[in-house]
Amino acid sequence: MSTTAPDTASLTPGRLRGPGLFLAQFLGDEAPFDNLDTIARWAADTGYESIQIPSGDARCMDLALAAESQDYCDELKGRCAEAGVAISELSTHIQGQLVAVHPACSELFDDFAPPALRGNPEARTAWAIEQLHLAARASQRLGLKAHATFSGALLWPFVYPWPQRPAGLVDAGFAELARRWRPILDSFEAAGVDLCFEIHPGEDLHDGASFERFLDAVDHHPRAKILYDPSHLLLQQLDYRGFIDRYHERIGMFHVKDAEFTPDARAGVYGGYQDWIDRPGRFRSLGDGQIDFKTIFSKLTQYGFDGWAVLEWECCLKDSAQGAREGADFIRRHLIERATRAFDDFAGVEASETRNRRILGLD
Repeated sequence: MSTTAPDTASLTPGRLRGPGLFLAQFLGDEAPFDNLDTIARWAADTGYESIQIPSGDARCMDLALAAESQDYCDELKGRCAEAGVAISELSTHIQGQLVAVHPACSELFDDFAPPALRGNPEARTAWAIEQLHLAARASQRLGLKAHATFSGALLWPFVYPWPQRPAGLVDAGFAELARRWRPILDSFEAAGVDLCFEIHPGEDLHDGASFERFLDAVDHHPRAKILYDPSHLLLQQLDYRGFIDRYHERIGMFHVKDAEFTPDARAGVYGGYQDWIDRPGRFRSLGDGQIDFKTIFSKLTQYGFDGWAVLEWECCLKDSAQGAREGADFIRRHLIERATRAFDDFAGVEASETRNRRILGLD
């Protein structure tokens, strides 16, 4: 186990680094997963250099205190460093989901809110929005440059256009989504932190087209970025490699998660209401699915992605501990040390404007 966390400030800018680990799927009631200190040491022992922290989990942190206290944030960083990891980002997936909830899903998502707010959608939304503002300030105090969240969804029940949607319904949904998120984006702008929406089914921002529509609605806000997770794109049958080419300037975070899609005569993209293990599209541990990570890591390196490769473990077959152990090595093997010189420099020739013009027959 490393005794000190990597100094993120000293790492080469424009470099994909890792491995990092998103803690949400590993936190539990038993040691070493029941508090920040022990799970951070476990992550370091398992081979990770950073952790991504779900900000709403009291086992990890007090978000409101982190937003107000630099001493508390310094303590959090110090505890993680002593355990052997850095903090890569904070997450508000749960809180972001509650920024926008369609009434059809209200009771289900009530479980994400504090008990006192359940059954009160307006109070729940106000709480979620305040949580995002707190996360912006906490991220700033922790010296982080990106933050992970969900967009929430007002339109997801209408993702398939049957019955026919009335004219203007989608425009109205995105206008309201932008109205709720624009002040939050401004808070992240003030904090100097990118707000990265995980492109994910069940969210209004679930593919490139919906993200572009949101960007238009928030006037292409500079802090509106993407958390790139290829597994969600594969299960929608998107070109997840071309997605990087198209949106690389807006990709601010990277979840390394594998998946497979094997349609058959019974079910396809929608899955036939089946459990995860029986669906044609399933999340898998790293290396067990169909995602072409060699190309993904190459493209992100080519475009100078400056951030962490963070494992998000989700698998319907393999145990999480095994997935974590294998995942750290998998990410490390895919990291690319960017070339510092051209491979054919050994055959370099003298260059000058005069010579170039002479070679072209211009002089």
